[in-house]
Amino acid sequence: MENKSLNSPGYEIPEEIEGVVSITTIDRIYNWGRRSSVWPMMFGLACCAIEMICTAASRYDFSRFGMEVMRPSPRQSDMMIVSGTVTKKMAPTIVRLYNQMPEPKYVVAMGACASGGGPFKEGYNVISGVDKLIPVDVYIPGCPPTPQALINGLIKLQEKIDTQSIKTVRWYQKGELAAIPIPILGPDLIYQEQIPAISEAAREEA
Repeated sequence: MENKSLNSPGYEIPEEIEGVVSITTIDRIYNWGRRSSVWPMMFGLACCAIEMICTAASRYDFSRFGMEVMRPSPRQSDMMIVSGTVTKKMAPTIVRLYNQMPEPKYVVAMGACASGGGPFKEGYNVISGVDKLIPVDVYIPGCPPTPQALINGLIKLQEKIDTQSIKTVRWYQKGELAAIPIPILGPDLIYQEQIPAISEAAREEA
């Protein structure tokens, strides 16, 4: 099936965004530039990272989509592929790396573990999906997903980029973009919004 973008002749705006957002010529040029130069961060958590590496190798070669520049630094990346099991020990690091990535930035949850905990969902040290920490744009199922599945997920991300407008995207809104609070790793994860309740309970016990 032919894969058309908003820049393709005869492209029709999807029903879910028709009437909600108007895609202008500036948007199409802007979106084309971003979709064709998405730079993933060189970041792997578990066995899904092997499939991600395979996708970048010569047999599948996702450089065909303008994504071959895998960066070792979050400051030079605009896409985080969370490839593997998200443990509580890694949670603060994941959030910190996400905050250090410049806007616009995207997150792809690769595999069952990153999407919902996978076979380790009931583990005491596993978070049931990276979306409990950071916003996710595309979910890729599988344990582990194949390189073809990852490429399909990246194409879906490009299609999402095609539908964005500079009038509505978060990085062009007025005001400062707030960073996601980094959870504190102790006996368990402590989220910033939980600290007042924990302090209150400690005072009552004292």
